[in-house]
This record gives sequence, C-alpha cells and structure tokens, in this order.
Amino acid sequence: MTTTTVYSVKGESAGTVEVPAAFATAYRPDLIKKAVLAAAANSRQPYGPNKMSGMRHSVSTWGKGRGVARVQRLHDGSRATQSPNNISGRRAHPPKVEKIWEQKVNKKEAKLARMSALACTACAECVRARGHQFDDKVTFPVVAEDALNEVGTAAEVMQFFDAIGIGYDVDRAKDGTKIRAGRGKMRGRKYRTPVSVLIVISDKERNAAVFKGANNLPGVQVEEISTLNTALLAPGGDAGRLVVYTKSAIEEIGAWTE
Repeated sequence: MTTTTVYSVKGESAGTVEVPAAFATAYRPDLIKKAVLAAAANSRQPYGPNKMSGMRHSVSTWGKGRGVARVQRLHDGSRATQSPNNISGRRAHPPKVEKIWEQKVNKKEAKLARMSALACTACAECVRARGHQFDDKVTFPVVAEDALNEVGTAAEVMQFFDAIGIGYDVDRAKDGTKIRAGRGKMRGRKYRTPVSVLIVISDKERNAAVFKGANNLPGVQVEEISTLNTALLAPGGDAGRLVVYTKSAIEEIGAWTE
C-alpha cells in the first residue's frame, strides 16, 4: 500500500496517509468521455419554438401570370412570408420539445469511469498534461488535513495553495478568464473561466467554511465526496484535474472498492 503526504493548512507536512486502492484503477478515456457526455446530455432542457411561430400572417398567393414567384405573400402587401423558403418565413425544421436528449450509461461503466477519473487525479503526468500548473515538489494525490474545512476566506485558501505549490494554477485560471463569444454574453454568462483546483471534503462537513472562501477564487470548486462524479473529476471528458482531498475524504474513498 502506497502512502502520500498530508499537508497542514500552513503547507507543512502533517504526516502521511495510505492511498486507497481506488486510485490504482486503470485509465479508461473511452468510459470517462462517455460518462461526461451522457451527464451533459441528461442536464439539457428540451426546447423549441411555438408551433405557430412564423405562421401568424394573413397570406395568399397571387397565382401565375404576373411574372413573379408563386409564393405566399401578405394579404395587404407584396412581401413574401410564412413559407420556409422565404425571407422572414418560418423555420423549416425547428427543434421539438418532445425530442429525447437522454443518454444511458451502464451502472458498472459509470462506476468504472468515476474510478478511472479519480485515479488520474493521483498521476502528476496526467494532471500536468491537462494544463494545470504546480511545483514539482507536490505529492499526488494532494491531501490536506481536515482543518482545511475551517478556512473561510479566499485569501487564506490562496495562502494554503501557495504554500503547497499549486497557487500557480489559480493564477492561470484568472489570467485565462475571457469574454465569451456568442449570445451567452446576453444570458448571464459573459465570462468564461478555465477550470482550476477542486477541493473534495467529507460528507460530514456540509456547512464547512471553505465553501465560502474557495468559491471566490477563479476556477476553484468545493465538492462533497457523496456528490463527486466523473464530470467534476474530468471536466469536458479530459482526465487529470488538479484535486485537493481532505484526510477524511480520502478515508471515505477507501470504501469505494469494498
């Protein structure tokens, strides 16, 4: 059984902890991608226009003999409308709300995908290949003592990241924040921020102060072990996210393979 360093809130070594067997799962990029895409598809909300959109016009066709196209035109004018082939006409094949976006994944495949994504967070090469930045001295998986749950300000969380050597990744996310292209700017998501550190805590710390502190840092997320899924461990289907586990969270992961 391998061990890893447990970091204190000040960034110093506070002992070691055994790495659970779940972190030895084989790398399965096909299952990880499948699980992440299925999760994204299942979260989509069905949408579609009103069935009468583009059809609320008083129209008629002039018929033949005028040397113009025989299309539907406004009754009190000459502008063509309503037909899909006309400018300002209705959509030809609009999306339908009854379309089923749901994708199914076998339970064993979903479990293996989560375990595989979890294992990649303990591989320094995989984490670096994903684009995260950290010091070479960092030991993987990154484990912190449970006192991290009580760190309630963004400044203190950032001090902890800098002390253990992963603060560069938060700066990378901050520098990478850009204005989103497209209509999303008008819909409450003007900025796009790269994914950074994920802090995983135990289920027993549901009201931990770290939620308030860490969520104010760009790209940083806090998640409980019970809601940890493949999409969080491998955003976009790309495994190797930079994750910080609390000691109690690591101990709970040890029961995943039992």
